[in-house]
Amino acid sequence: MTRAHTSGEPGERSELDALLAAVAHNDRSAFTGFYRATSARAYGLALRVVRREAAAEEITQEVYLQVWLTAARYDAGRSSPLGWLLMLTHRRAVDRVRREAAASARDLVFGHAHRPVDHDVVTESVTRRLEANSVADGMRVLTPIQREAITLAYYGGRSYPEVADQLGIPLSTVKSRIRDGLRRLRTEVADTVVAAG
Repeated sequence: MTRAHTSGEPGERSELDALLAAVAHNDRSAFTGFYRATSARAYGLALRVVRREAAAEEITQEVYLQVWLTAARYDAGRSSPLGWLLMLTHRRAVDRVRREAAASARDLVFGHAHRPVDHDVVTESVTRRLEANSVADGMRVLTPIQREAITLAYYGGRSYPEVADQLGIPLSTVKSRIRDGLRRLRTEVADTVVAAG
């Protein structure tokens, strides 16, 4: 990952503005450029908030998926591209911490301290807002198993336990299929551009 400079540098801001505008028009090379220029900052912020590398990596992946699919909503009059990205990252990381803290508190109250969190609410709420045609290309890179789990959870409105029941597989397997599918989607977008370049 390359580390982005501070958002106060005019040249960098104009470059990121141009990249983000191109991402809004589904330009994969622009997305790769934006990712390379900013991902170290996004990951670093996520890590500072959640304090766990695996969680920070997941948050970073989810944020860039959101950037790819919602770049057209970016308003240059309200924030710099880096400011917008870091706001998305911070919001998602804080939501993760709050959700996990709330789950831990509930577990202590009900005496189930080792019960796993059943539902990734943040990922589901973001994905449900996305238009189906915006993710159609990305869904094609997934394995049939990943696609089935993601479709049931996000388009079918089922919770992770419901997906596990319907597919007849463990809850942990459902979570890993969905997590790996989102990771593969992000990787495919970047790898396709690098191969084409």
